[in-house]
Amino acid sequence: MPKIKKKRFAEMRTKENVFEWTDYNAENPFPKGAWNSEIFKNDNPIILELACGKGEYSVGLAQLRPHSNLVGVDIKGNRMWVGATEAQEKSLDNVRFLRAYIDHLDQFFGESEVDELWILFSDPYIKKARKRLTAPKFLALYRTFLKPGGIINLKTDSDLLYEYTKEIIEEQGLEILRDIPDVHKQCPDDAELAIKTFYEKTHLKKGKPSKFLSFRLI
Repeated sequence: MPKIKKKRFAEMRTKENVFEWTDYNAENPFPKGAWNSEIFKNDNPIILELACGKGEYSVGLAQLRPHSNLVGVDIKGNRMWVGATEAQEKSLDNVRFLRAYIDHLDQFFGESEVDELWILFSDPYIKKARKRLTAPKFLALYRTFLKPGGIINLKTDSDLLYEYTKEIIEEQGLEILRDIPDVHKQCPDDAELAIKTFYEKTHLKKGKPSKFLSFRLI
């Protein structure tokens, strides 16, 4: 492992705004269901950014929504270090990072604990639809901790993931709130959609427009 990664992993364990799944076990369980009371110490809505990478959206939304609590989730600690460090430098008290596998999120969040999810430029898994973060098995997982009628936001450059998600929404009879085929062309003044991740910037340089879907999970 390169020295920079080793250094970052070591620093991650000292950051007060980072939680790692390896820190908790049967004798020391995670405070599931107590993010508001024990971690954020307020009653503000909880928003998750799944597969957050460097955490650009978590940090950006935390600044745009000071009365919401943001949690960036990813398993890549080296990338997450960037967002966690920026959040500390900006003294953002309403953002945390959780290093854990997404399919284990029901171990960290209780029933109806989360208000909203953001999925930003996740892997479209061209040959493995079941692994897509909007696949039925993941929607079933989200229902275990997302409030009834909670919102899921998808931003992607992938036509495959975009169209697939619309098919799943139709199959499950869900309500689409927003459907934007070209975000930056159609909504140039939307501050939240204007936040760009490292991956989005890369795709835009290649001429691949960002697409956005927002829907209500029931």
